[in-house]
Amino acid sequence: MKGQWAAAALIALAAVNGVEAQTYPSRSVTVIVPFAAGGPADISGRIAADIFQRHLGQQFVVENVGGGGGTTGSLRAARSTPDGTTLVMGHMGTHAAAPALYPNLGYDPEKDFEPIGLIAVQPELLAVRKDFPANNLKEFVAYAKANESKLNMGHAGVGSVSYVGCLLLNSAIGIKPTLVPFTGTAPVMNAILAGNVDYDCDPVLGPLPHVRAGTAKALAIAHKKRSPMLPDVPTSYEQGLPAFDCAPFYAMFAPKGTPQPIIDKLAEALNKGLDEEAVQKRLYDLGAEIAEPNRRGPKALGELVRSEVARLTPILKAAAAK
Repeated sequence: MKGQWAAAALIALAAVNGVEAQTYPSRSVTVIVPFAAGGPADISGRIAADIFQRHLGQQFVVENVGGGGGTTGSLRAARSTPDGTTLVMGHMGTHAAAPALYPNLGYDPEKDFEPIGLIAVQPELLAVRKDFPANNLKEFVAYAKANESKLNMGHAGVGSVSYVGCLLLNSAIGIKPTLVPFTGTAPVMNAILAGNVDYDCDPVLGPLPHVRAGTAKALAIAHKKRSPMLPDVPTSYEQGLPAFDCAPFYAMFAPKGTPQPIIDKLAEALNKGLDEEAVQKRLYDLGAEIAEPNRRGPKALGELVRSEVARLTPILKAAAAK
């Protein structure tokens, strides 16, 4: 009898989920971006929200929830009702590096979210204030080693991609400069423009307009290949520091327990949007590498999160212990 009840309950649940998927979204959806407006995470989240809104015919409203290197907004998303009305833009920092950096994180990137799909990866750029006394990575390394005590680095909070990227850089060089936290990429760049911060490591799109305007300098792309947005800036590999390799992923997640039919519907919409020429141009113009078809969807994103957690955890723990 118990088996019959269990079977009936599963059938009923499947029916409910099917109805939810057919009617979803029946009201506006909140897309949490766990950083301040204007940075790579914010722009990527808004591109995804626009894709969902156009393909699913409902409002997808971006809400910036800064703090804790992106963990504040991510935790809020993890604790949200799993009905598809709350999504979160996650990345390498919030969904891979955070467990190694926050002992009391409050969520597990692998267990507390349903992966929807990868949007893009964005290679990081080492950017410095315009009057910084180095014009390439070799000169930066020499200056940093000789002036470690007075060097300061800006980042968007512990666990953010800018924090993780520069921690990888600092570890490769063997320095521990003063770390200056901000609520997002845009505030970091404002501090660099004002000359209050020496450098940061962030996806190309954040520093890009300032580099082009000559108000900040670009020293290295933390990737194996150059960025088409800054073709004259050599990579870390070209400049002899391959350990500085950082191309954060940007992706969409839902709270754990969100019905699979809803996840599938969101993943399908995102996949269609990433194939659109206008979306591709917008991402390319931001210096991003769009997720190839074989890297899209919930399964591929889940595997990416697992592999990045495994890759970054020992590196970040070792760097923190130095």
